[in-house]
Order: sequence, then C-alpha cells, then structure tokens
Amino acid sequence: MSCVTIVEDEEMAKGSVSAVGSDKGKALGLNNAASSGFIKEGIMKRRTFFIFLVLILFGFHAFGTTADAAQRRKRLKRTVVAVHKGFPIRRAPRQVIIHPILRPYRVAPRVYLPLLAWGGVSTTVVVGSHLLVWEDRETLLLEEDWTEFTLNCENTGTKLWLEIRSGRVRFDWAEVVFENGETQVIEMQEHVRDPGFYLLLDFANGRMVDHIRAVAKAETPEARIVLKMQK
Repeated sequence: MSCVTIVEDEEMAKGSVSAVGSDKGKALGLNNAASSGFIKEGIMKRRTFFIFLVLILFGFHAFGTTADAAQRRKRLKRTVVAVHKGFPIRRAPRQVIIHPILRPYRVAPRVYLPLLAWGGVSTTVVVGSHLLVWEDRETLLLEEDWTEFTLNCENTGTKLWLEIRSGRVRFDWAEVVFENGETQVIEMQEHVRDPGFYLLLDFANGRMVDHIRAVAKAETPEARIVLKMQK
C-alpha cells in the first residue's frame, strides 16, 4: 500500500508541476500577444500619421500648383504693343503679353535714331568679361508666345550685351533708351538664338543707358535672358 501511495503522490506532484508550467506558459503567451498587439498598434498609428502628413503636403502642393496656373492664366491677356511717334519699324505691331515692370524706368523715348539691324552673333567668351556688370533679367515662357518686357540698366558703359542663360529665344526687336531720351531701335528679324552672349549695341565712347524694351518669345518651355553692361 505504501508503495502505491508513493507512486500516486509522485504522479500527482508531476501533474501539479505540469499544470503550473502550463499556466505560466499561457500567461507568457498572453503577455507576448499583448505586447505584439501594442507594437502593431503603434506601427499602425505611425503609418496613419505619415499617410496623413503626406496627404496634407500633397494638398498644399496641389493648391500651390493650381494657384500658379491661375496666376499664369490671369497674366495671359494679350494687347497690342504701344510705340511712340517716330518709331522706325513700320510693320503692324504685334499682339503680346506685357510683363510687369519691376522698377519704373526714368526716361521715355524722345527721339529715334536711325534703325539698326542686329547681327545676333553668339560668343561664349567675352573679351574684358571682368568688366561686365549684371543689370537686369527676364524669364520668358513658351505658353505666353510673343512677350514685351523691359530691362532696367541706369548705367554707363561701352557695350550692351544680352546673355541667354537657358532655353532658346526668338527676338522681334529691341529699343535702347539713353539718359537724354535718344532711342536706338534694333531690328532683330525674328532671329532664334541659343544660350550664349550676344552683343546688342556697341558705343565705344561710352553712354548712359536708362533701359531697354524688347519683344521676343521663348522657343522652349522656359528661357532666361540677362542684360549686362560692359564698362
């Protein structure tokens, strides 16, 4: 009897240990599952926040793009180029987009000098380039077609250069207005020009230029023009 009792007691003890181990395993399993759930919940929250942030940024970008497009459409109002009495080019004036003048010029055309034809010869190296002074710039857009723009100068020098920084430009004409109101109109004959430096006007004795006004259009989606005076 005692042997049987001992065996039964041992079996009961083993069963108790097994039950305890099972309960601990279940508890650990529940804890691991809970931890895994918290981690997954945290990841989902971060992912949702990230998606929400991307949507906000995309919304701002879309709004900005729409606003820019609306501004461009608002700008696309064509009008006839206005010229002063005595303007030497006789053909009918073009319908153009007029870019706003950022800084009003001081001198208006008073008297026109004889018309000059533009050679439009390009150079990549300007002799005396260290004497070039940046004056003004303009950006033309393909969608705007023929455009009138003004580049301020208000400086004295011996040569006036146009630099096409990027894109291709088709030029119609330009007028250079000097400080005394004398105005030199340059017939540019719809020459199309690539990036490079182009001599616009040469006055060896030096002259004070107030501004230039030009009519041109971009032949690429965008074209950038810079006016420079050589001392």
